[in-house]
Amino acid sequence: MRLPLLPLFLISLPLFACAQSPRVTTPTGLSPVKVATIPRAPAPAIAAPRAIVVDYHSGRVLYEKNADAKCAVASTQKLMTALCVWDKGNVQKRFTIAKSDTWVEPTKLGILPGQVYSRRALLGALLVRSGNDVARALARDNAGSETKFSTVMNAKARRLGMKNSNFLNPHGLTAKGQYSTARDMAICARAAYANTTLRRIMNTRAYNFKYSNGRTKHLTNTNKVLTRLNYCNGMKTGTTRASGRCLISSGELNGRTAIVVVLGATTSTIWNDSEKLLRWALERPASQ
Repeated sequence: MRLPLLPLFLISLPLFACAQSPRVTTPTGLSPVKVATIPRAPAPAIAAPRAIVVDYHSGRVLYEKNADAKCAVASTQKLMTALCVWDKGNVQKRFTIAKSDTWVEPTKLGILPGQVYSRRALLGALLVRSGNDVARALARDNAGSETKFSTVMNAKARRLGMKNSNFLNPHGLTAKGQYSTARDMAICARAAYANTTLRRIMNTRAYNFKYSNGRTKHLTNTNKVLTRLNYCNGMKTGTTRASGRCLISSGELNGRTAIVVVLGATTSTIWNDSEKLLRWALERPASQ
């Protein structure tokens, strides 16, 4: 069922904000559209070169800065990997790790050839601790190879309305010709947030992952904003030399839900930039 269209509201926002209340694409199955409220205070200055803030329910853009600039987005694209794995269905299905799944660096969970895991178990490690070996294993299980899985990712992106993205691998490590934008990743993030299971995983601060040989490992979520703001409830980090520090974060407060995408930040600014934008979107008095 197609969601009803909302009329456009004229708003006044600072530099880089939108003058005509644009929206990012509404993923199929999202809860009914609510009228977004715009924070009355000017958006805070951030150091990151690219960012966007979106009202989750309506898709209305509250703030943007170079949101259509194509760039590497690192492990934030694991949100797309998770969506594609979910689309395959039967997340409790177990499969065997292949040797080729482990041929990746630098962030690895340490799964080994011959071990057996459910898709659901590996989704947890993918989104909480960002294991690149886990991403490769899920991609191979899904489509037969990393290359074939990239076709699945790009098809999913087009269905969601992501017009400026090209994914070449499931983990986000740098690859020539691989890119997305802050706006497109906000669309991806809305789709991931709409999935209650993925949302629950991304909101996990820490848990004990159990390897198939019985060993356990304590995994702590890489998203530090989860511990900074009690209303932050996800989503995904990413870092490479090409992308800089990236973070997609979400939060819910006072009946409002916002998604913040910050791309190309530095180690010293990523958490502050993301926190400031999330606070601005949800804590400030708002008007329609």
